Amino acid sequence: MSDVQQARKDPNLDYSSMTGSRSMERFIGALFVISFLATIGLGVTFWLGGQPQVEGALLFVALVGIGVGIVAWGKYLTPHGPYVQERHDLRSSDLDREAFYKSLERGNKVLGRRSFLGKMLGVSLGAFAILQLFPFLRSLGPVPGKSLYLTDWKHGSQLTKVDGSPVLVSDLEVGGAMTVFPEGFIGNAVDQVILVRPGNYDIVTRPGRETWGPQGYLAFSKVCTHAGCPVGLYQELTQQLLCPCHQSLFDVLTGATPVFGPAPRPLPQLPIYVDAEGVIRSQSGFNEPIGPGFWERGNE
Repeated sequence: MSDVQQARKDPNLDYSSMTGSRSMERFIGALFVISFLATIGLGVTFWLGGQPQVEGALLFVALVGIGVGIVAWGKYLTPHGPYVQERHDLRSSDLDREAFYKSLERGNKVLGRRSFLGKMLGVSLGAFAILQLFPFLRSLGPVPGKSLYLTDWKHGSQLTKVDGSPVLVSDLEVGGAMTVFPEGFIGNAVDQVILVRPGNYDIVTRPGRETWGPQGYLAFSKVCTHAGCPVGLYQELTQQLLCPCHQSLFDVLTGATPVFGPAPRPLPQLPIYVDAEGVIRSQSGFNEPIGPGFWERGNE
């Protein structure tokens, strides 16, 4: 017997009894809720550093919840055929058409009651889609914050060689150069400084820097202001520092101003002094950001 014929005989027919029970609706809704919660847990676990076993279990629960919910919805809460209706006249009678309209109205009411399941399915799928952005966001690394503006140099920081020993005023001959770090931060890229000694007299590279070059020592950030490569070569005859990456040249006697190449600005100079024991220390940190110029655009 067709749906239309049933509707004609029983206008008060409960269409939900033909497509599933309320308990099945609650069961499917619970699956979508569980999937949503598992997806949230997976995102939190991944963002906090991850734990493979926990992530695997939560991913399994999230996918199974969505999959089983969709399958159960299709199997138990949608009409199933085949539906057969004998036809003798292509045009239905007025009574049949009226019964058909009533059947559609009852079906719309049932679908309206089950719109909650559609919303829960959308929430579960939406949360899972958002989760796919987490690996991309994590791959970007930590937010730099002020790390590009500050180094570990401060007042009294001891200039330290790569072997951990302090730099003494007698360590470099005129024309010498070495890479140094603040004590306790050996190997830190943003802290690396190239120490040169163009002469054995106090050197003033610019006005206001009268005490920055004691006994011929000058200290400059080793991070090139073009692309961040390490400036590692000192040419004694020309008193210039060379960045080997893109051939930028810096004149140390004028405050490491660029005289050739793509570097847009001088290497920041570190103010230094010699203490009573002959150890070279920094007067303060750099008075400007080190490295490529785009790092300091926030201060423009």
